[in-house]
Parts: sequence; C-alpha cells; structure tokens
Amino acid sequence: MAGLMLLDTPSLYFRAYHGVPESMKAPDGMPVNAVRGLVDMIATLVRGYSPAELVACMDADWRPAFRVAAIPSYKAHRVATGDTEEVPDTLAPQVPVIERVLDAVGIARVGVPGYEADDVIGSYTAGASGAVDIVTGDRDLFQLVNDDQPCRVLYTIKGIRNLQVFDEAAVTERYGIPGRAYADFATLRGDPSDGLPGVPGVGDKTAAALITRFGSIEAMLAALDGGTVDGFPAGSRLKIEKARDYLAVAPAVVKVAADAPLPAEVSITRPVAARDPEALVALADRYGLDGPLNRLLAALAG
Repeated sequence: MAGLMLLDTPSLYFRAYHGVPESMKAPDGMPVNAVRGLVDMIATLVRGYSPAELVACMDADWRPAFRVAAIPSYKAHRVATGDTEEVPDTLAPQVPVIERVLDAVGIARVGVPGYEADDVIGSYTAGASGAVDIVTGDRDLFQLVNDDQPCRVLYTIKGIRNLQVFDEAAVTERYGIPGRAYADFATLRGDPSDGLPGVPGVGDKTAAALITRFGSIEAMLAALDGGTVDGFPAGSRLKIEKARDYLAVAPAVVKVAADAPLPAEVSITRPVAARDPEALVALADRYGLDGPLNRLLAALAG
C-alpha cells in the first residue's frame, strides 16, 4: 500500500534494542544494537511497502502534562529522575545517534512539544488525504484503525519481518469489539503498562461486552442515567457507577490527540537518496553502520 507510513519510533527502537544483541558495537566499543536494528527495520519496511511518504514520529514529551493532570498515575512507574523516562543505560546514548542518522538520511523526524509520538501519529493520520500505515508495537494505536480511510496498524509483536496487519476486522477478531472502539475498550479494562487503572473488576471480556452492547462509554453512561438495566453483564452496572469519576477523565488520557501542531515546514516525502551524504559517511565510520545504512539507502532508492 503506497501512501503515508508513520513510524512509532520509540516503540521500534526499544524493540530493536531488546531484539539485537548488545555485542553489536561501534569501533570504540559503544553498543549500537538499537541503531542498527532500527535502520534495518526501516529498510525492511520501505522494501516491503514502498511508502510515498515516511515520518519517524518521536516523543517530545513522553508523559504530557494534560494526561498527568487527568490521571496522576499515568506512566508514573516509569519515571527515573526528575520527570525523565527510565531508559536502559546502554540505550540512552543511542537515541541521539538514531536522530542524527534519520536527519542525515533525510527521513522526516517529527516530535511536538507537549505531545507523545502517538499524538504525532494521530495528528498526521487525521490530516492524511489517503492510505496510512502505522508501524508500532503499541496496542494503543489500534484506536486509529479505520477501513474507510483506510488506516491500518502494522503490529510488530512477531517482529518486523512478520508483521501482524490490523484492520477493523482484525481488531474485532482479537478483542470482540467494533473495529473503531479500541480506545473506549482500553479505558474500561485499563493498562498497567501505562499506569491506567481501568474500572476495578472490569476485565477484557466485560469491557468487550459493554462496548459491543452500548457502542461507546458516552452511550453506556447515558444508559445508566436513563435507568437502563439491560445489557450490563452481572455486577458490572454497580462497578461502572462507582467509577464515574475515573470515566470522566480517562477517555481524554487514552484517546490519541488528532490536533497536535505539526510543523508545516517539514517535508514528509520519502527520500530516495541521503540528504547529507558527508554526515552519513561520518556516522557510518564513527559507529560502524556501513551495512545497515547501505541497505537502507538501497531500499529508499529502489
């Protein structure tokens, strides 16, 4: 599917870091496993999908204030010092190298102050005029799947060479919910990995039953206000009632932003040659990246 490809870059470089041995090192001994892995991932994606436009979406703020204000536990368990994210010691120095490589190649690298990479992805998706492929290992982005656009998620759970493609039918098959209802489903069941508590006592099956019956959290709460008792799985009506304060704020935390102020001056056209060949040669020599960078340049040109 030619069109726009959006990379959830933090998700991908974390996956590369854990999937490529740390024995992959620069000439000076610095681990470069995340750099090499990410570059090879992008080369594989370009060869396989030939996107016309390509954006490496970044976290300018991994724990945005508007989400923390709504739910203070949001990602709180990942905080290291100050309000910085806890990142493995051997990964942290690789992130600036990744950024320099992307810039030298000419792949658009976009982060927006106050927003996460997910929000950058959501905003580009909202503004896209054609097909969108989102590459991520984060289930939160299933909420953007939309057959009408079309927008699908290329999910990396089985690795970049064996992506699971999620359209609306795949979301329904996996979770038993309408294909576009993932955000409300996730709000109800919660997500410990993001510090989202969910509704106590409501797991995947009950959340899916509620969303399938009512269509949305808003409609479910309206049914409660109207005195409806049908359609609530056993015991769930009282649990929802008790969780009204959480349900008043959680959707704004779970929902990916569609209105982050994207930089108008950044070209997202996929490059066919390196933007800064001299800088790229210097990076290849400094970090021992000849092989991965040559594969990426060949994919972009081809």
